[in-house]
Amino acid sequence: MSHDTIAINRQRQDLSQHESVWLFGYGSLIFKADFPYIQRQPAKIVGWSRRFWQGSHDHRGTPEAPGRVLTLIETPGERCTGMAYEVKPEVFEHLDHREKNGYLRFTTPMTLADASVVDGLVYIATEDNAAFLGPASDAEIAAHIAKAKGPSGPNREYLTKLSDALRALGVHDPHIEALRDHLPKAD
Repeated sequence: MSHDTIAINRQRQDLSQHESVWLFGYGSLIFKADFPYIQRQPAKIVGWSRRFWQGSHDHRGTPEAPGRVLTLIETPGERCTGMAYEVKPEVFEHLDHREKNGYLRFTTPMTLADASVVDGLVYIATEDNAAFLGPASDAEIAAHIAKAKGPSGPNREYLTKLSDALRALGVHDPHIEALRDHLPKAD
């Protein structure tokens, strides 16, 4: 699958019949909501964990030196806490562009902070996309993140802002904290 998934995502779900749609954010969507939303609240999905296994050629890196950003990996029994947003369908015009580097929209049930369960969309970069980097040791991933930067800023900023946002939600994510611990000091 190519890097640019905009057209694929628009074919995957016809959102035009909906008044609003729920979106689950597990990475930068937690701390960078650059789109209008009706409401937002913390939420959890089951069976997934976030991992810095996706390459970023357009935000936190370049085509010559991609950064590392998050995707979700199926992990039975695991809970992933993030932020749910209720949005108008037209917001996906912006989101599909923002998440175009290998991410596809999937439907998933999510449990909102108020204990209600809703179906929502989540962007996941699967291993069959051209930008997928896959697993590596925490030290290797952190070293990669420390060096990368792109149009959206340094890759390390993505990691530290996410870690701070998760801590503010009361969430301890072992993968994120291990990477932050291994992150070399900034120059």
